[in-house]
Amino acid sequence: MGEKNLEEVVRQKYGEAARRAASGGIATCGGGADLSCCDPITKDLYESSQISGVPEKAVAASLGCGNPTALAQLQPGETVLDLGSGGGIDVLLSAKRVGPTGKAYGLDMTDEMLTLARENQQKSGLTNVEFLKGAIEKIPLPDDSVDVVISNCVINLSGDKDTVLREAFRVLKPGGRLAVSDVVVRGEVPAEIRRSMELWVGCIAGALEEYDYRDKLFRAGFERIVIEPTRVFKSEEARAFLASAGLDQEKVAQIDGKFISAFVRAAKPAGRGLTVGPSCRS
Repeated sequence: MGEKNLEEVVRQKYGEAARRAASGGIATCGGGADLSCCDPITKDLYESSQISGVPEKAVAASLGCGNPTALAQLQPGETVLDLGSGGGIDVLLSAKRVGPTGKAYGLDMTDEMLTLARENQQKSGLTNVEFLKGAIEKIPLPDDSVDVVISNCVINLSGDKDTVLREAFRVLKPGGRLAVSDVVVRGEVPAEIRRSMELWVGCIAGALEEYDYRDKLFRAGFERIVIEPTRVFKSEEARAFLASAGLDQEKVAQIDGKFISAFVRAAKPAGRGLTVGPSCRS
């Protein structure tokens, strides 16, 4: 499947998820396995105290696999960027954490999700929030402009993860940090899963192998790379979802314990800001 085809599939699926959430439904497994990472990946990610005051439709539209805002150690006054912000739940939570002197950006390529996110922002009353339209492979922000990049089960959906990570590195300030939740693979995975378009959108087939993820982060320029497992998925838990994608029971058994939700941390070196070319030094 080509990168453009994958992007269109993701756009269509997440557009439908936004419409479902906007109409009062739930964009996770309760609304159909084809719309999300599916239980057990999306369930119970946020404690009730964390989402108190967050618009209901922002919670309903959540399609993540973790809670990066709870783990990113956001500080008052920081600028945060959420890659693939969806209905806006992580942006709104981030905005509360950084406070009125900080700023939280959300970036999404899906018009329906952006409409829903802006509606949720208005309901929340938060003014230190801005939702941007664009692809995570081409972030519409200047170099060295944000303190923290977060993302929730989105980077694995990209067909060009190297570019995504380079872009994240570019927009981070020197010393800035990456703090994302993502699905990561440990070991070999049957080829049938990698070929399944439904599972790409389900946050599984696009997942990187753990050491490959580390290598891509390193090559993008990051340091202090840590991949911390937060959940290990058993095949039995996702049997119905995997079966709906056409996988037989033998293949389902082969992936037992190989997919994990992980919190991925990395930092941009403090001295790696914008560089001055030779012609500018003369």
